[in-house]
Amino acid sequence: MSTDLHDFIRGLPKAELHLHIEGSLEPELMFALAQKNGVQLPYATVDEVRAAYDFEDLQSFLNLYYAGAAVLQTEQDFFDLTHAYIQRALADNVRHVELFFDPQTHTARGIAISTVFAGIARALREARASHGFSGAMILCFLRHLSEEDAIATLEAALPLRDAYADLWTGVGLDSAEVGNPPEKFTHVFALAQAMGFHLVAHAGEEGPPAYIHSALDVLQVERIDHGVRAEEDPALMARLAQSRMPLTVCPLSNLKLCVVKDLRNHNLARMLRAGLCVTINSDDPAYFGGYMNANYIATADALELGKSELLELAHNAFEAAFVTPEQKQIWFDELTDYARAN
Repeated sequence: MSTDLHDFIRGLPKAELHLHIEGSLEPELMFALAQKNGVQLPYATVDEVRAAYDFEDLQSFLNLYYAGAAVLQTEQDFFDLTHAYIQRALADNVRHVELFFDPQTHTARGIAISTVFAGIARALREARASHGFSGAMILCFLRHLSEEDAIATLEAALPLRDAYADLWTGVGLDSAEVGNPPEKFTHVFALAQAMGFHLVAHAGEEGPPAYIHSALDVLQVERIDHGVRAEEDPALMARLAQSRMPLTVCPLSNLKLCVVKDLRNHNLARMLRAGLCVTINSDDPAYFGGYMNANYIATADALELGKSELLELAHNAFEAAFVTPEQKQIWFDELTDYARAN
C-alpha cells in the first residue's frame, strides 16, 4: 500500500475503545518493575518474553498476561504502565481512550483496589491536563471467576466512585470466553446498570454468536467487544447493522490469537461494508504486535481499505464513545477538516 495512505492513517484522529491497560505492559517495563519489586519472572531476558508471544489461543496468551501482571504492585507501577500507553497513544493521534482494567487480577495478589484506581487515574488526569487527552476507565470482571467474585469486586470499588467520577464510567466483561457465557453475570450487570454505569462485554471472539445475543439481551450491553463471529448469524448481522451496535474489533489480536489465520481473511471490511458500526482497536498491544496505527495500517493493507473507509472507522469510534454529544461533534468536525485537507 502507498506511503501516502500510511501517512494518512498516522495523522488520522482516533478513539480507542478496546484497550486492556495490563496488556500494554511492554517486556522492558515488566523487567524493570520485576527487579524493583523483587518479583521472579519465568523468563530470563526481554527476548525470552517476546519469544513466548507465539500464542496458540486466548488461554495461552492469558497465562503469560497474568504472569506479567504480577509485577504491578504500587500506585506508581500502575501510573508508569498507563503513562507509557498514553505516550504511544498520543504518538498515534489517539484523542480518546476508554481503557479496561482488571482489579481481580491484582486484588487476588493482595493489591488494594484503591492502589489500582489511583495509579491509572493519575496518569489519565495528567495527560488530560498536559495534552488535552481524553480518557475513561471501564472496570472489567474476569469471566473465568464466579459472579459472586464480580459482585464483591464491584462492591469494593463503589466507595471510590465519587473520587473517580470523572473517569470511571463503565463496567465490562473479559478473560476466557469459552465456557463462560454472558448470562453467568446477569445479576452483577443488572446492579451496575441500576447504578448508571455504561455496560460492555467481550462476546463473539472465540465464543459463538449466541454469546453476542446474550450480551445484548441478557446483560443489556451498549457495545460488543470483538464480535467478529457475528458473521455466522445473518439475523444477528442485520440486527447489529440496524441498531448501530458498536463492535470494538481488534485485528492484530485476532491474528495473534489465531481467530483468523491470515489478516487478508479478516471479516472487518465485510462487516463495515454491511453497515455495522465497526471500530479498530489494539486490545493488548504489548503482546499482539502493535498499537493503534499498526492495527490500522496492517488492516488497511490486508483488506485494501481506502481513505473513506478509514475515515468511517474513525468516525464510528467517536460515535461509539461514552462522551457527550458536544464532545463527539468536536471530534466529528476534526475528522471532517482532516478529510478536506487530505
